[in-house]
Amino acid sequence: MVGPKNLDSASSPSAFYGAEVRRLREEKGLSQSALGELVFCSGAYIGQIEVAVRKPQADLSERLDAALGTGGHFTRLYPMVARTRHAAHFARAAELEAQAETISHYAPTLVTGLLQTADYARAVVRAAKPFAAAGAVDDAVTARLDRARILAGPTAPLLWVILHETVIRTPVGGGPVMAEQLRRLLGLAEAGKLLLQVLPFSAGAHAMTEGSVFLMTFAEAPPVAYVEGLHSGQLLDDPALVARCQGSYDLARAVALSPVASLDLIESAAEEYAHE
Repeated sequence: MVGPKNLDSASSPSAFYGAEVRRLREEKGLSQSALGELVFCSGAYIGQIEVAVRKPQADLSERLDAALGTGGHFTRLYPMVARTRHAAHFARAAELEAQAETISHYAPTLVTGLLQTADYARAVVRAAKPFAAAGAVDDAVTARLDRARILAGPTAPLLWVILHETVIRTPVGGGPVMAEQLRRLLGLAEAGKLLLQVLPFSAGAHAMTEGSVFLMTFAEAPPVAYVEGLHSGQLLDDPALVARCQGSYDLARAVALSPVASLDLIESAAEEYAHE
């Protein structure tokens, strides 16, 4: 089994953990299936841990230590793997986002976190967590902004985003904040970092009406889909289910405005917000 692009033991705590599983498994002369039998899981799951497609659990770390005779090595590594700057339900998706070759996202209510400006992100976080301390809000905003680093450099993913018109008509943070946010989207699109479409109100009901989706493909690993709800999210890797999500995304893309018309609409909205 192989993993996403540029995956090495330094790319994330999960990648280091997985590399250690593989190294110590091979030192013992065990196949993935043989190790899986010893720790009561499938060989495929061991393979997914080794390439950081799946995260281990605390009890599995204890069983790996027992099976491989590692004296608590994986139990000690586990907190590093479990630690995250993102919401627990999004943490694994955030790791995969940094390894993806293509990302396709449908956003029904807000600009996707990957593209948010600092002021827009702060308004979103503050609205969701009105009683949070200022430091906690700052940390959440910083973590969100750091995700945008993947858009720089030659290995940036191909990014396709569909925004429902609701996103550009909802004045998150007020007029000036929205004007800046929409201009950032325009700048990224004009720089070739992003292919952007708006799904207009006039489209009515559409294939993505009941939810949002985040689709990712990789050079040497199967595609995944991430679906998110209120304080929850789920990473999907079942091929049939991922294909269904892709089909729904394609149908929404088909009824969205063209990229040129979408940018014209966003530019017009930005001007309106700037003059408020």
